[in-house]
Amino acid sequence: MPTPRETILQALLAALQTMPAATVLREEVLPERLPAGGLVILRDGDPGTPEVTLSPLQYHYEHRAEVEVIVQGKTPAARATIFDTLLQSIGTALAADRTLGGLCDWVEAQAPQPVDMPVEGAAALKAAIIPVILTYTTADPLG
Repeated sequence: MPTPRETILQALLAALQTMPAATVLREEVLPERLPAGGLVILRDGDPGTPEVTLSPLQYHYEHRAEVEVIVQGKTPAARATIFDTLLQSIGTALAADRTLGGLCDWVEAQAPQPVDMPVEGAAALKAAIIPVILTYTTADPLG
């Protein structure tokens, strides 16, 4: 049986996979070719140091997962359009269920900091890391 942390990350992945057009992966390396609709890679991130309450013993996490967004396009306008569409889709997917089916107290994305990256002999990339804060409580610090 998976830990609560793993169950939450799987639920976040499932929510992201509802996005149309984009390819969504978890903990994968960047492939040689990007899909036309863009690529989203969920990174497990850092659960951080929990706040602890006693009686009953509970660990309260603000886990910082990371969602990498990478798009490719021939022009800056094409990259910007695909990138913006993906950001909107991620926002919609997270807003649809801020508790991931009751697994979290709250799920909140933070603002990305996009960068354009030239690629020799190919269309440039636009990428960003979107921190996603997963707020949840568990009875076990390993969970």
